[in-house]
Amino acid sequence: MDETYTWMAKAAIAELITRYAALNDAGDWDGVAALYTEAGRMSRPTAPAEFIDGRAAILAAFRARPARTLRHIVANVLVTLDSDSDARASSQILLFTQSANPPLVGSYHDRLIKTAHGWRFVERRASMDFRAP
Repeated sequence: MDETYTWMAKAAIAELITRYAALNDAGDWDGVAALYTEAGRMSRPTAPAEFIDGRAAILAAFRARPARTLRHIVANVLVTLDSDSDARASSQILLFTQSANPPLVGSYHDRLIKTAHGWRFVERRASMDFRAP
C-alpha cells in the first residue's frame, strides 16, 4: 500500500462511518443496511454482546424501531488498514434524542472490507461508555 492509497482508504472509511450516522438520523434504513456486507453483523450500544447477523436482519431490526428524532455526533475516528481490502476502525458517538434525557456516549469498533461498491461494514460492535446523570 502506498501512502496515497492509505490516506484515500482512511478518508473513505471515515466518510462511511459519518454516512452511517447521517442515514440513521434520517431514518433511511435501506441506506443504513446497504453499508453492510450481505453477511455483515452489528450490535447495538445497549446490547454489545447481542449481534444481529446479515444485512436483511439488520434492515428488519431498524425497521422495527419506533419512530423518533435523534442526532448522532461522531468523533475520534481512527482507522487501521490491515491490507488493501481489510480495515478496522474505532469511533465515539454522542447521541441526542428528542427526549429531555441527557445525551448518551458510546463507542463503535468496526471491521470493514473493500467491495466493488466501496468500503462496507463486516461488523459494527457498539457499546455505551457511560450515560450522563
